[in-house]
Amino acid sequence: MRISIRFILLITALMLTSPAWALSLNQAMGALTEAKVAGVLGERPDGYVGVVKPGGEAAEIAKQINNARRDEYQRLATENGIKVRDVEAIAGKKALERTQPGQYILINGVWMPK
Repeated sequence: MRISIRFILLITALMLTSPAWALSLNQAMGALTEAKVAGVLGERPDGYVGVVKPGGEAAEIAKQINNARRDEYQRLATENGIKVRDVEAIAGKKALERTQPGQYILINGVWMPK
């Protein structure tokens, strides 16, 4: 009986940590604007999205978006023979400029509405 209970617990744990339960990149991209409008996520000067108010799927959305951005920044850096941190800085500046009024941006380590 112990083996079957352990087996069930193991299967349950694996199912709960399975990538199938995680947001896909397309789902995260679809949720990004709404999360920014709601003040849950904001743009950082390093070119990545940050969690302003933890909760819900905020961290997962940020993770998916940031992973995709990191891959793209790496591609651009390699393609142009520059450092990734330079691409991140350029992208961050543009993201802060394009952020809509009322949405959050990170300035000097503090989240504030633009």
